Amino acid sequence: MTFERVVRTSLVDAPVAAVWAAVTTPAGFNAELWPYLRMTVPRPFRGATIADVTPGMHIGRSVLLLFGVLPIDYDDITIAEIDEGRRFREESAMLSMRPWIHERALRPVGDRTEVTDTLTFAPRPPLALVPGAGAVLRGIVAALFRHRHRRLGSLLGA
Repeated sequence: MTFERVVRTSLVDAPVAAVWAAVTTPAGFNAELWPYLRMTVPRPFRGATIADVTPGMHIGRSVLLLFGVLPIDYDDITIAEIDEGRRFREESAMLSMRPWIHERALRPVGDRTEVTDTLTFAPRPPLALVPGAGAVLRGIVAALFRHRHRRLGSLLGA
């Protein structure tokens, strides 16, 4: 199995506490993904934030909806690690990728926040058998997280 990796870092013109509050709620991560994707919220996480999650907790399956309507994948979400206000690590399985590991770290830079997303993943069979599938997925994930960082910057200040 060949693992792909994408790292994206940007500076947001907002303090760490404000960024953390925005990125750890379903409304927040869906605002970042919009208009290209929307994620459904698993029943146990409805109305919750990451503050309601215990590390290692399986949250459930979220459906990824292209343009908010067309189901294209799912994310079976487990929050493996939480460093409150600074970092979380999701270790999940998707229909298209297994594993899907998303680590988001926040670091104060004066009164702004450096946001770093590190994604590690591998395409699942039969997709994994297609030559170049890993590179295509890497390009899609990189583009999606560029978009997410732009959206986060515009929502909270760039």
